[in-house]
Amino acid sequence: MTFYSTKTADLKASLEEAVFNSLPPDNGLYMPESIPTISKEFLADIENKSFKEIAIEVTATLLGSEITRSEIESIIGRAYDFEAPVKKITPNDYVLELFHGPSMAFKDFGARFMAAIMSYFLQRSNKEIRILVATSGDTGGAVAQGFYKVPGISVTILYPSGKVSDIQEKQLTTLGHNVTALEVDGTFDDCQRLVKEAFLDPELSAKYNLASANSINIARLIPQSFYYFAAYAQLKKLGKPLVISVPSGNFGNLSAGILAYRMGLPVEHFIAATNVNNAVPRYLESGNYEPLPSIETISNAMDVGSPSNFVRLTRFFNDDWNAINEKVSGAFFNDEQTQKAMREVFGNANYVMCPHTAVAYRGLQEYRKKTNSDFTGVFLSTAHPAKFIDLVEETLGKSIDVPERLKSLLDIEKVSIKMKPEFSEFKSLLMSELK
Repeated sequence: MTFYSTKTADLKASLEEAVFNSLPPDNGLYMPESIPTISKEFLADIENKSFKEIAIEVTATLLGSEITRSEIESIIGRAYDFEAPVKKITPNDYVLELFHGPSMAFKDFGARFMAAIMSYFLQRSNKEIRILVATSGDTGGAVAQGFYKVPGISVTILYPSGKVSDIQEKQLTTLGHNVTALEVDGTFDDCQRLVKEAFLDPELSAKYNLASANSINIARLIPQSFYYFAAYAQLKKLGKPLVISVPSGNFGNLSAGILAYRMGLPVEHFIAATNVNNAVPRYLESGNYEPLPSIETISNAMDVGSPSNFVRLTRFFNDDWNAINEKVSGAFFNDEQTQKAMREVFGNANYVMCPHTAVAYRGLQEYRKKTNSDFTGVFLSTAHPAKFIDLVEETLGKSIDVPERLKSLLDIEKVSIKMKPEFSEFKSLLMSELK
């Protein structure tokens, strides 16, 4: 598969180049030059396929010209020992649980695939690389777990100080070995900016083979399409149109859903559900894209004022606002509305949601009221609620169970390097050869 830059269509890259370079030299984003469709025969029998079988078929459809099917099977086998189950919440609404991986967040799907495919390419080329990743919450933990002790790869994670939950912070600051955490006195947008500047810096590029594990990397985006197919497989028997509500921050998750749709997945409509960082819902309403500085909320992983994947989202529709609006609606909610949704679902269905999941649920309910149509609704649950235990327990007025893999982190001391949101300081740290 060939990829092109969203800024310069003539700037092309192979899969390996796109994976390891992360960003094109012109600071655009890599997009597939063409999008193949999944076979009709596979879709016709998808309800009988396992998650791994679905992941293998989607990967082979997209990347089979560069990686053999047997190698794809090996990559998927290494990446996934967990599922993406659908659970019923109301007679017509279902939650897609994406928190059954090692870091208990949906980012595990992308991070583990990316680690596996990078390892595959590194074994062939004998290179070493340094991963740079900015996180507003769950990306850091997933990347730390996914790349931990992977030969030939070192990882540097930037996160905004005081703006991630305690458990999220512990997940990315307690591993050590080849994983280093930088605690930035700023916002996620600052962290993201620093990473982008690093890729464009000639001195750093000369010193290191730099790559990103954020959703700006196409190898993070592709595997996130797997669970959209998996959700359809589990709900196909209901025979109704499928509407999917996606909690959105940097918009990699929704972009992956659109990729699945472009590959032939039958999705009636998508909902881009955000908190008050609502640049994309405002764009969908007005046609004007006006990113603003990020605002801190209880759904912190979505506190993104200028989402990187916005350009991918529009490019999937040839930058046609009318075409996007036919397939995607926007919705945004404040903290009070988010907590009300958490209480509502717990009271009605005895189901505990994290705040990001609650935003997606509320987006689905709002769309249902507006359209008053008959469909199967799916909202994405992107993190285990225990990752936000203080907020969840305060909101619901009760204690919740904490999985052992999260509980064990609480007594481990974090190790991070504090820094200001200045590129000169970040570059100096990188040039000093962080481990």
